[in-house]
Formats: sequence, C-alpha cells, structure tokens
Amino acid sequence: MASPFVEIEVEDRVVKVTNPDRVYFPESGATKLDLVEYYLSVGDGIVNALFERPCMLHRFPKGLAGEKVHQKRVPAGAPPWLETVRLHFPRWNRTADELCVTELASVAWAVQMSTVEFHPWNSRRADTEKPDEWRIDLDPGPLSDWAQVRRVTHVVREVLDELGAVGHPKTSGSRGLHVYVRIPPEHGFPDVRRAARAFAREIERRAPDDVTTEWWTKNRDPHHLFVDYNQNTRDHTIAAAYSVRGLPDARVSTPVRWEEVDDVEPRDFTIFTVPARYAAIGDLHADIDQHPFDIAPLLEWADRDEAAGDLPEEPDAEG
Repeated sequence: MASPFVEIEVEDRVVKVTNPDRVYFPESGATKLDLVEYYLSVGDGIVNALFERPCMLHRFPKGLAGEKVHQKRVPAGAPPWLETVRLHFPRWNRTADELCVTELASVAWAVQMSTVEFHPWNSRRADTEKPDEWRIDLDPGPLSDWAQVRRVTHVVREVLDELGAVGHPKTSGSRGLHVYVRIPPEHGFPDVRRAARAFAREIERRAPDDVTTEWWTKNRDPHHLFVDYNQNTRDHTIAAAYSVRGLPDARVSTPVRWEEVDDVEPRDFTIFTVPARYAAIGDLHADIDQHPFDIAPLLEWADRDEAAGDLPEEPDAEG
C-alpha cells in the first residue's frame, strides 16, 4: 500500500508531504505535518533568515526518537525548481551542492525531506567566501543559567551601541542567545572571525565574572558563558531565526526585542506559541539588511590584541 500523503500549496508550488502523521516530537505528539504548517506560518521570516545562503539541513527521518542526519548535499530527485549553491571544501577537495532557499516552497520541501533544523552559512551565494553576517553566540556553560545570559546580553548591547552597530537578538532555541549584525561582504572569513574574537574579548573584559573566551572547553570555568566567536568560521553554522530545534518541546530559535530579554525564557517559544506571536508582531529581523556595520573598528581591536601578544593558544580554525 502506498504511503499516505497530502499536497500542500505553497505560493505557486505544490509540495507533496508523505507520512504527514508521523510523530516527530513524542513529548507533544507533534507530527511532520505540524512541522510543515509551523514553517508556513512564519514563511517570510524563515525565508528572510535563509535567503540565498548555503544551508545545512539537520534531518530526523524517524522523528526525534530516531537518528539525526547532518546533510550538506541536496539529494538526487529534488524538484527542478529547487535552487542550490555549489561549495568547495579545500580540506577534502570536494564539492557539495547545498540548498539555497529563495522561496518558501523550498523550506516546505526540506521539511518533507525530514528536516527539522535549518543551519545557514553567514555568507550568500553571490560570494560565499565573503560573509555578510557577523554572529555573536552566547553559549552558556554547564553551570550557567538564563539570568547570566540576560546579564551578558545587556553588555553586548552596550558595546554594540558604542560601536554604532545594530544588533538583532534571538534565542538560540536551546539555552543561549544569538545576536546577528549585518556587515558589508567585503572581508573573508578569517578577518570576520578576528573581528568577532576581538569583540568577544571586550565583552569578557567588561563582564569577567560571567564571560570567558577560553577556547579549550576543559579550561573553561563551567559557571562562565562562552562568547563563541568561532561561529564566524567558514562552514560553521548555527540554527537560523525561526528554525525549530531538535528538542522534545519543539523549541524555536526566535527573534526577540532587546527590551524583552529580561522577561522571556527560551522555553516560551515553540512551534505551538511562535505562530501567534509572529502573526501579531511579524518578523523582528525583517529590516536587518538595512543596518550594515563596517567591522573596521573591530579589526583595529584585533590588531591591538595581537600586537599585545596575550591571545590564548587555539587550534587552526580555518582548516
């Protein structure tokens, strides 16, 4: 007997969703079709977050109870209208044609292919070697709590304001918080990472009781929050705004206003709560492209730190 399916109209496309009743989130009973409908409810937002970026897919073919698959390459048999971007990986001298979202139907197709999480690059297909997004990742240590994330977020905003940079915060969808800053695509990954590290070290200077930039996990105080500047390295990706996370409660990485940080909790945002929020306030990252920031001041900070010779040892991050 053929597998049951439903056909979903997405703008001018029709996406066939097989096994729509397969439970993806056992805690709530949310199904594959529930996941599709969630992504359709935040359509403009998820497309804006992924638009023209190479995108790694985190797939759960059997739901969260089964194996997680990290997929770079779009499989054979994808619809002819699906757009991709070819990437070269020097370490292995291989290429991969990754999903390049340009319309909502490609998101629905990816969910049909059992994708739960979308992890885009911080560069776009026009020049994949020149990032246009600087990502600040506040990654709590094992003994950190959300109150600490809130404190550090205020320090991040303080420094961004001093720099004249407009940050767009979002929950990570797990325990942390991300802030995205649009930048002109004028620098390669090594310089963007240098700038991100210099910024992280400034946050550490201002909040030494809460923050670490220590690269080696074994050397970090578990009570400290790591400002993970290495998320700006080539081929390092984190969950997009509006991406669902592979957690039992179907949590969502959700844009928030700076003023909301002291009031919200990451668990507030799930596939069950975000659609109503989105319908009420829209995409809080909709204007991110209108606020580019030149990272030249951060590169000056990086030059200063490197000249001082007090940077900690770390592995080759660009391999």
